[in-house]
Amino acid sequence: MSETVVKHETTQSPRQGFPEELLASEMFLLKRLGMAAKERTMAAFEEAGLHPYHHAILAVLDEGSRVTQGSIADALGYDKSQLVGLLDELEGEGLIERRRDTTDRRRQLVRITPAGRKALDGLRRLSRKLEDEFLSPLSAAERRELHDLLLRLGTEHLPNCRLSEPATKS
Repeated sequence: MSETVVKHETTQSPRQGFPEELLASEMFLLKRLGMAAKERTMAAFEEAGLHPYHHAILAVLDEGSRVTQGSIADALGYDKSQLVGLLDELEGEGLIERRRDTTDRRRQLVRITPAGRKALDGLRRLSRKLEDEFLSPLSAAERRELHDLLLRLGTEHLPNCRLSEPATKS
């Protein structure tokens, strides 16, 4: 008589969350946190009736240093054709004005309107609120350190992530 061996498989409930291998990866964490931050930002900006891209464009225009469509696209790393649609949206809301450059008719000059400045103030408040909520587990010192580290990585890997040199007084 042969003996039948019955193997009982032990069933473990699957571990909730990401595998430890992925949690050990800074790149994985940066990607996932970036995706989470983007989702929250997109939802909040959509609720406000605008888009984070609009915020970036208005911020560039508020600096006053870039006035052509091409220079805005270059500053933000946006495709020029993508920028045109975004500018159409902002112009439709009365937040910017565009006009032909009198010295070069091929170029469009763009400026922020008073309504655009008011909208930008609201977008800045919204952005600060989102940032404060997202980074709430960190102390002020940790936030500064995180910002410094991210800026250092950005200046190395993102061509448009350069702080301008402070103006020197003559």
